[in-house]
Amino acid sequence: MPDHPLKRALPLFLGAGLRFTALDTTAKILVRDHALLVVVWARYAGQMIAVTPYARHRVGPAFWQTGHLGVQLLRSAMLVVATLSFFGALRFLPLGEASSISALAPVVIVLLSPWLLGERPGRARLAAAFAGFCGVLILLRPGSAVLHPAALLLFVTAVTNAFYGMLTRKLAGDSPYTTLFYSALVGTVVLTPLVPFAIEPSAWSWRSAGLFTLLGLFAGVGHAMVTRAFLRAPASMLAPFSYVQILWATAAGFLAFGHLPDGWSFAGMAVIVASGVALAFQERWRARAAVRIP
Repeated sequence: MPDHPLKRALPLFLGAGLRFTALDTTAKILVRDHALLVVVWARYAGQMIAVTPYARHRVGPAFWQTGHLGVQLLRSAMLVVATLSFFGALRFLPLGEASSISALAPVVIVLLSPWLLGERPGRARLAAAFAGFCGVLILLRPGSAVLHPAALLLFVTAVTNAFYGMLTRKLAGDSPYTTLFYSALVGTVVLTPLVPFAIEPSAWSWRSAGLFTLLGLFAGVGHAMVTRAFLRAPASMLAPFSYVQILWATAAGFLAFGHLPDGWSFAGMAVIVASGVALAFQERWRARAAVRIP
C-alpha cells in the first residue's frame, strides 16, 4: 500500500514555513537599521546563490529555459513587490498580525477570479472571503497595534501575492526548478543596480553581515523545500497547513520582540485563519470534483 502523499510532503512544507518565519524575523531585525532595498536585495541574492546550483543539478544545463518567459518575469515581479511591501510594513507592525493580514491572498483570488480566471466563486467561497475581511477589521480596530498607515502595505502584499499565485497556475509546462530559479533571478537583477545608492556603511557590523547571510539562506532553503513538497503532494492538500506559519510568526514575535497579541487580535487572526482554511478545503473539493467529471 503506497504512503499517503502528506507523509513525505508535510514535513518539507512545515519546515519551509518555519524557515520563512525565520526569514521574516531576520528581516524585521534588519529593516530597523538598514535600507529596505538592501534587505530585500539580500533576500533575493542569497536565494539566487542557494537555488541556482540546486536547479541546475535537478534539471541540467538548460534549467533556465522556459516556454513562458513573460509569465515567469511578471510572476517574479509580483513576488518582489510583495516582499518590498511586507518587509516595509514589518518595520512598524508586529510580526504575527502582519503575517495574518498578508495571508489574505486566497481571499483576493476569490474576489478577482470572475475577471481574471473566468470562475464564479459561489456563495461558500464568498462567505469565507467575507469572514477573512471581518478578521482584518477586528485586527484594525481602534487602539490596535496594527492600526498604522503601514498596514496598507500589507494589503499590497496580499494583492500581489494573489497575482503571484494566479500566475503560477499558468506555468504548468515549466519545471518547478526553473520557476524556482526565476523567482530569485528577477529580484536580484532588478535590485542590484539600486543597492549601491541605498547602503549605509555606518549601519554595518559583523552581526548585521551574519544576519544578511542568514536572510538569504532562509529564503533559498525555504523555497527549495516548498518546491519539493509540491512535487510530492497537491497544492490543494498542503494549503490548509500554510496557516501554521501564522502561529510560528506569533511565537517568533513574542520571543524576538516581546510582542504578544491581545485577545481581540488573537480573535481576528483566528477568523482570518479559519476563512483561509475553509477556502483551501473548498479548492481541494473543487479539484476532486473536476477529476471526477468525465
